[in-house]
Amino acid sequence: MRRTRILTAVLALAAGLLAGTPPALATDSASQVTLAADTYTWKNARIDGGGFVPGIVFNRSEKNLAYARTDIGGAYRWQESSKTWTPLLDSVGWDDWGHTGVVSLASDAVNPDKVYAAVGMYTNSWDPKNGAVLRSSDRGASWQKADLPFKLGGNMPGRGMGERLAVDPNKNSVLYLGAPSGKGLWRSTDSGASWSQVTNFPNAGNYVQDAGDTSGYASDNQGIVWVTFDEKTGTSGSATQTIYVGVADLQNSVYRSTDGGATWSRLAGQPTGYLAHKGVLDATNGYLYLAYSDKGGPYDGGKGQLWRYATATGTWTNISPVAEADTYYGFSGVTVDRRHPGTLMATGYSSWWPDTQIFRSTDSGATWTRSWDYTSYPTRSNRYTMDVSSSPWLTWGANPSPPEQAPKLGWMTESLEIDPFNSDRMMYGTGATIYGTENLTNWDSGSQFTIKPMVQGLEETAVNDLAAPPSGGAQLFSALGDIGGFRHTDLTKVPSMMYTQPNFTTTTSLDFAETNPNTVVRVGDLDAGPHIAFSTDNGANWFGGTDPSGVSGGGTVAAAADGSRFVWSPTGAGVQYATGFGTSWSASSGIPAGAIVESDRVDPKTFYGFKSGKFYVSSDGGATFTASSATGLPSGDSVRFKALPGTKGDVWLAGGASDGAYGLWHSTNGGTTFTKLANVEQADAIGFGKAATGASYQTLYTSAKIAGVRGIFRSTDQGSTWTRINDDAHQWGWTGAAITGDPRVYGRVYLSTNGRGVIYGDTNSGDNGGGGTDPTPTGACAVTYKITNQWSGGFQADVQLSNTGTSAWTGWSLRWTFPNGQTIGQLWNADYTQSGSAVTAKNVTWNANVAAGSSVSFGFTGSWSGTNGKPTAFKVGDQSCAVS
Repeated sequence: MRRTRILTAVLALAAGLLAGTPPALATDSASQVTLAADTYTWKNARIDGGGFVPGIVFNRSEKNLAYARTDIGGAYRWQESSKTWTPLLDSVGWDDWGHTGVVSLASDAVNPDKVYAAVGMYTNSWDPKNGAVLRSSDRGASWQKADLPFKLGGNMPGRGMGERLAVDPNKNSVLYLGAPSGKGLWRSTDSGASWSQVTNFPNAGNYVQDAGDTSGYASDNQGIVWVTFDEKTGTSGSATQTIYVGVADLQNSVYRSTDGGATWSRLAGQPTGYLAHKGVLDATNGYLYLAYSDKGGPYDGGKGQLWRYATATGTWTNISPVAEADTYYGFSGVTVDRRHPGTLMATGYSSWWPDTQIFRSTDSGATWTRSWDYTSYPTRSNRYTMDVSSSPWLTWGANPSPPEQAPKLGWMTESLEIDPFNSDRMMYGTGATIYGTENLTNWDSGSQFTIKPMVQGLEETAVNDLAAPPSGGAQLFSALGDIGGFRHTDLTKVPSMMYTQPNFTTTTSLDFAETNPNTVVRVGDLDAGPHIAFSTDNGANWFGGTDPSGVSGGGTVAAAADGSRFVWSPTGAGVQYATGFGTSWSASSGIPAGAIVESDRVDPKTFYGFKSGKFYVSSDGGATFTASSATGLPSGDSVRFKALPGTKGDVWLAGGASDGAYGLWHSTNGGTTFTKLANVEQADAIGFGKAATGASYQTLYTSAKIAGVRGIFRSTDQGSTWTRINDDAHQWGWTGAAITGDPRVYGRVYLSTNGRGVIYGDTNSGDNGGGGTDPTPTGACAVTYKITNQWSGGFQADVQLSNTGTSAWTGWSLRWTFPNGQTIGQLWNADYTQSGSAVTAKNVTWNANVAAGSSVSFGFTGSWSGTNGKPTAFKVGDQSCAVS
């Protein structure tokens, strides 16, 4: 996690998939394409979290209004009724992919409908575009953009410091933004529509993580890192006079203005030798709390201190809960309980081993208690219990020795916030999730408080590869950065565990045997251990293979159609082949190292490769490859290609760059020749799914530019015509790593994103690839109704409908009446209507067919008042169902 979060986000980009140059112009033939459109329902294959959450922001004037920012996966708004997060930046398009990196968020306390996001992924060449400040007057449902003349770095070093963006709590048309890269302090006086530099601000920062980094990533000046207003020094409608600013400068980290930003000065007497990660003001008691670290984070930090500054007297007090000599981490995550301002908390964000540490004081930092202590080393006593049943993979399948525990309390804990309206609720971000509690004050009474994931709806994985097998219990296999990947048997549920044995930090490629999907292979990155793993039970269990000499990374891998052999192109070694499960590898000849490899989906002896504009073919199981004579293919390595299931030698290739060949190619002779599709201007990934009703050829899916439009497209006629299936509200930045249709469900497509997890879509057109949708089946039925979670005013329930008759259903409609007036808020895996207490849930296209003896499930969240009784009667058509 410490390295791969960076690499996952940029390796594909550095390879040229996003060249950063203007898009290629459409050819005349492409510009004449008539582009059809379909409406789709888009959801995430649930993982819940999976990445770093560097910022959580509560609105100070409206209860239950909170936001979270991620380093590469956009921003989210909290939904109190369902205890979930709603994504806010899915409308970011392909050309602006870097704007899914959020370096700061600000929620307006004067007008809670307003929210701002400072966006941009990298300050070096990896992101070709400048940053921007997005502004919304409807809580992030829609945005306007103000472009900036410099870059921002949502995924750069120091991204856990902040917040860099702040709204004046008295005059909300005034905002400040701290910039990186020596660009200084910026101000807007028109609610974020335009920005100008505060030219008299004296220090643009000078701290860099690693001055010798020639990539510009670790050598960038981390700049100005937070802005804090003293709301008591202004009145409503008039600008706040006292403003504190944190600067990435080990000797000069805090500045202040007492005249509304007209002049600035270094705060006298401040600590030196540290960076102030956070500056949080308790205006009631007149204290500015500062969390210091000797490094910028979020990974590094070896020493730290906590300080309190008395704003009235200028007195500095070291309130560190641990002597500096005893720290091996920096401090961050400072928060004040706004209902009890003498109560504050902070985190030792960079304490990786044995765990992070959280500190709490109820006397303004005079004394502290810890979230855990040693009784006698290595035995720990925790003030908390952890319940990760909603995201069980957070244990990483680990069984560590004390003092480590599984699950961990966290790491990279730079964001920690107490709800300003609820002293019992606290949330904090980690490198993998958002944790929180709703009985925090148990800490003070000596009883344990409960920490749970509070992350549902926030999906933040970077996706490298996807595969949907035609049979078996797995619906989808994913290859992910940082947390390896998952086998989804139910897209609506969080899998119990990521791939283990071995557990790759990042899975780079995976494949299954087309005619024997129980055989699955994956490859990835791991500090110590094999870089390849196999499964013989459809991905339920895994065992490590053996690396050939020189392997340093996963690369790409392909399984023979029948699972009898494998071809592997790892990082650090040339292309290899093996029969059986990789206990002994031999070097392939005729193909260069680093080639992308795939298998024919019919002939188990045929494999394909691509490298630097050349296509390669092996007909002897990968032992030897021969370069094809095909010409006109992309000259670089920004290519994805796949062979069509069911037809030998049918290959589709997508890729290229805007300064050369770019598009979609098709071969029907095993790569001997390729034909470029004239109606596709650019394409970056290609996949196949179940054929449409009446079609004999599988459905094509691509992330592409067609008829001048960037989007996700579907073709049911071998690419002759295309239908755009996403819309401008659903773009997800960059989607070029992988795409695949579902071989069992017509219209369903799975998409990779660079930080928004695995997206899947289902068509709303009603075509289910041949199955009927009769909503009135006959025969016996049974229903299980289970309330899976309940809280004040809200609940979640799962419903399982079973066909206990003797005939298959080709559509279903389930009716019931709530006994206590409950109201459904959101329902998944079915369509529904509600009139009063009466509810009707109907199949969607992909779950219409229910065989005799089989069942279908859906779930929902809802609201209740007084009593939340279970329905006692259910009907399918005119048939009453047994209820359990």
